[in-house]
Amino acid sequence: MPFLFSHLNQPSILTLSLPAKKMSSSSHEIILTSSPDGPIIAYDASSGAILASFIGSRSPRQGLVLVGKTFIAASHISPATASGSIHLYNWWSSTAFHHLPLPEPVAPITATSDGLYLFAGGLSGSIHALSLPSGNLLKSLPAHEKPVSCLKISNDGSLLISGGDDGALVVVPIFLLVEASTNENGGNIILHRFPAHADSVTDITLGVGLCNSTIISCSLDCTCKFWNLSRGTHLRTVAFPCIIFGVALDPTESEFHAAGLDGSVYKGTLLVGSKKLVSHGGELVKWTQKHDGAVISLGITNEGRNLVSAAEDGSVWIRVITTGEIIMALKNEMGSISDMVVSIGRISYGKGHGVGGTSATDESGNRSLSGRELSFPIKQTLEMEEILTLVAKDRSRAIDMLESAIDMYEKLLELILKEAKAGTGTGGE
Repeated sequence: MPFLFSHLNQPSILTLSLPAKKMSSSSHEIILTSSPDGPIIAYDASSGAILASFIGSRSPRQGLVLVGKTFIAASHISPATASGSIHLYNWWSSTAFHHLPLPEPVAPITATSDGLYLFAGGLSGSIHALSLPSGNLLKSLPAHEKPVSCLKISNDGSLLISGGDDGALVVVPIFLLVEASTNENGGNIILHRFPAHADSVTDITLGVGLCNSTIISCSLDCTCKFWNLSRGTHLRTVAFPCIIFGVALDPTESEFHAAGLDGSVYKGTLLVGSKKLVSHGGELVKWTQKHDGAVISLGITNEGRNLVSAAEDGSVWIRVITTGEIIMALKNEMGSISDMVVSIGRISYGKGHGVGGTSATDESGNRSLSGRELSFPIKQTLEMEEILTLVAKDRSRAIDMLESAIDMYEKLLELILKEAKAGTGTGGE
């Protein structure tokens, strides 16, 4: 049984633990948590207040995602038949308004920022592409030899990166996954496939940038590895004393944080610009305050000032990102958490009440995430500008980035030409 599908426990009830300290920010970013048998809960990240509760999903790890501005999606494994589906929720109802059937059980899911497409990773190793909100299955791509364990989309929205229980990473152009044609060989649309880990890939995160951005993967093999996205080349390996279930980059990409099986959060330092790890009296710092269960997910909130850690014991802690000090705790005393999502923007409050709390509404009265969820925080934008300035002054690095971009586009062009030739051949026959 793959690790993503094995975390299915008893029903849980989430309760709110009062914070020892109040957060200084008035941000209305949200934290979403899912449970193997309990509800999906939406919290206000600044106050800890419950905004909404969504029921009916038995969701495994990596099975929760925000879809555009309006929907929440959760993968679901039926306790009776073990069949797979995806539940689609909106912000004004506690029950799913759409159940998207799938040809097999799936765990990890991700969606494009415009909310038009959703991707799900299956037990067979296939990636399934669906259109939303209809749920029509567009394509199933055999990407891994074992179950797909995690899925992420690049920051520019052009590439889907998957990790599997086979330890491999696979990079696929999204336009080839969602186009109408389904007769091409699956291997022809894969941009990169490379063996990354000796065991299952547990999480993937990506740095800011296009062709030359960095992928960070973590694994059951107790390592985090750093990769160049455009070439699929290995940059660095960091070994940990335990299994790592999640990894997060701070907005400046100067530090990374890792979620440990031992309940600890580990912090490592990177040199901005070169993306190489540097050592300051030790490569890793282990924060002293630890969860009672494995940390399964990490997220950044409050414009990069806070780190959110969620653990299997049901606890969700908001910490100062520089020190690890806990400033707020959301406690699930009876159950466990299978996944957590932190919005990268804010929600706006309007008239009416959501399920279990205040609702989020847009100008027309419909509850949704505001447009700011798709924008970068000011701090991150400034840091990006600084990095770009350094690149402009460093001729050798600029040339390297240009070569990487050319390499990426050549491969994309090659894929497009292959498709064009295949289409012409089919028409001629």
